[in-house]
Amino acid sequence: MFTLPSRRPNAVAARATLSAPLRLERRAALTDLETGTFDVLVIGGGVTGAYTALDAASRGLKVALVERDDFASGTSSKSSKMVHGGLRYIEQGNLDLVRHSLLERQRFRRNAPHLVQRLPFLFPILAKDGVFDARIAKAFESLLWTYDLAGGWRIGKLHQRLTVDEVLAHAPTLRAENLKGGLMYYDSRADDARLTLAIVRSAARLGAVVVNGAEVTGLRTAGGRVTGATVQADGEQIDVRARVVVNATGVWADRVEGMADDGHQPQVRPAKGVHIVLPWSKIRNDCTVTVPIPGRARRATCTRWGDVVVVGTTDTDYTGSTDDVHCTREEMDFLLEGAQIAFDTKLDAGDVLGSYAGLRPLVGGKEGATLDMRRDHHITVAAGMVTVTGGKLTTSRHMGELVVDKALGLLGRKAKCRTKNLPLIGGAGYDAEATAATGGVAAHLGGRYGTEARFVSALADENPALGEPLIEGQPFLKAEVVFAARSEMARSVDDVLSRRTRLRLFARDASVEAAPLVGELLGAELGLSPETVAAQVEQYRADVAREKSILFGDNLLGANA
Repeated sequence: MFTLPSRRPNAVAARATLSAPLRLERRAALTDLETGTFDVLVIGGGVTGAYTALDAASRGLKVALVERDDFASGTSSKSSKMVHGGLRYIEQGNLDLVRHSLLERQRFRRNAPHLVQRLPFLFPILAKDGVFDARIAKAFESLLWTYDLAGGWRIGKLHQRLTVDEVLAHAPTLRAENLKGGLMYYDSRADDARLTLAIVRSAARLGAVVVNGAEVTGLRTAGGRVTGATVQADGEQIDVRARVVVNATGVWADRVEGMADDGHQPQVRPAKGVHIVLPWSKIRNDCTVTVPIPGRARRATCTRWGDVVVVGTTDTDYTGSTDDVHCTREEMDFLLEGAQIAFDTKLDAGDVLGSYAGLRPLVGGKEGATLDMRRDHHITVAAGMVTVTGGKLTTSRHMGELVVDKALGLLGRKAKCRTKNLPLIGGAGYDAEATAATGGVAAHLGGRYGTEARFVSALADENPALGEPLIEGQPFLKAEVVFAARSEMARSVDDVLSRRTRLRLFARDASVEAAPLVGELLGAELGLSPETVAAQVEQYRADVAREKSILFGDNLLGANA
């Protein structure tokens, strides 16, 4: 039904291309967990744990990865969705991190061209009340030259200074009265949840056993060393045996370390990031525009994703529950205020189509603002368990490499890292520009599945009903739900709507309308009872209603309030 443009694959692409979709069989994976003995057990299915599992599997180790909730359900689906070097790190004097991040950015663009795209960033220069005035802009341009020379050039474009007219061509609703021009440089963006899922599935393709909905409730020890974990999954308790255990649980790392050491002192300091989603028609930007947040040191980014714009900021200190994180009314209001001041457009809470909040696992002192803390990763080894914290999405591949180096040392083995040039599933042989040029359904599927898009469209060929939209006005197909159940280990309505499709993020109320159909499709694929499906749909509705009550308070706005 839907075809993608093709190009002649090179040798690597030809070897990596699959003739049939990878299936993730949950029951088989749980059996393998129970019966196997693993070289490496990774706890945590975020991007760092995912790349650790992929790196280990690519070096020939026997690997298992377990995730308490769903792959990327924590920080890795709630980031700013940027794959970038980090201009702010130059301001902090951390040029080494910038250089390395820019190198890793290029590897992501090469290994996952379907998921990581080049993105222009615009800094308007204003006479007053902007991120930069003309004086500061001159100093900032020298910083951009440093950025380009440190590795930004690899993206194929250098930064440039823009005239007022050029700025308004990219962002026509920017208030022009104080506008003096702009600066533009280039980085990348990615759908963080689908990128993490692609890494997990790439690990599974190389033999790793991967399971979501598998919570570690305790660690196995022998002779003062961690030798595995006790896992609860689907009402069963499974003892998983492993020679090395990796704790890659992000902001929950201290909790896992406490299972091995009753005297463990917390090291992770969570930093909260919040984002809201607005209709693109209100902003009409074709790039990411950086705007000031009144009364706050942090600037916000406004990034187009299809028909919506994601407005957000990161790095405010957080002391609440790591299991219950939401964008609040106060946070929504200051993001709306920043956008309202920057753009000549009418915005209010009724325009907010979605919101999300996540926590970054920073490591360092308890004093000072999280905004000023460094983003370096930390890897420690204690009682045979390797713990990795800190870092960021962009450097996740390198973090995984270093973690596996530590694990190999504990195992007394050597093996060369292979992930620097290893395409992620769907990436080998994919031509992003040609696919984007086709537009329509082919471009939509290609930008989410890469070369695996043909497997999704094949489902619609077999059953034309699956080629229909999941809900009118949104690009997602019924076939994507079926593919999520068969090949992406989606277990619930929330898995599909929050992470496999991102419909909850970009169109929260539409996702509630789609929930019963998603439940019906999942039920048919996974053999769920009508009662289970109904419970999942009701739970999803309740979760969204609670999200909205926290965001809007008593004045619930929007459909399905």
